[in-house]
Amino acid sequence: ANTQAVFSLRGKPLNSFGLTRAVVYQNEEFNLLQAALNIEDGLDGLRYNKVIVATDADVDGMHIRLLMITFFLQFFPELIKKGHVYILQTPLFRVRNKQETKYCYTENERDEAQKKIKNSETTRFKGLGEINWQEFKNFIGPDMKLSPVTLSKDDNIKALLEYFMGNNTQERQNFI
Repeated sequence: ANTQAVFSLRGKPLNSFGLTRAVVYQNEEFNLLQAALNIEDGLDGLRYNKVIVATDADVDGMHIRLLMITFFLQFFPELIKKGHVYILQTPLFRVRNKQETKYCYTENERDEAQKKIKNSETTRFKGLGEINWQEFKNFIGPDMKLSPVTLSKDDNIKALLEYFMGNNTQERQNFI
């Protein structure tokens, strides 16, 4: 617990955009998360150098990532500005036969692996829960794929949050 921890969310987190800390902290998940990280009074007490968000590699997982980043940007932007927040890239597919296993993060990687591994079986992971613990160690070791969550010095956090998390649904849909 002094060097590493796993904080499991139960379900989709609250969209904290535009809410006060008092309201957001009524949400047990976010209240416990900020307490576990020890960041309520700033980053001086931050317990862990890296905060790694690990979600399913699907659309729901992407939405959960966005909700987590929204929480950090709204209430603890320094956590992101100082490079403490990362996204764990998890595989979408496993291609294997009895001799070889390849984890694939894109459809192109899957297609290439299927060509190289003869008589292979392909599994589409629907979520992290489908990856057993023996396999999961392949994604959280020294070779794990982490993408830092970054901001440029010109980014306007308020405008970013308003655009992506606010009520401008038509504007966002047009962009997408």
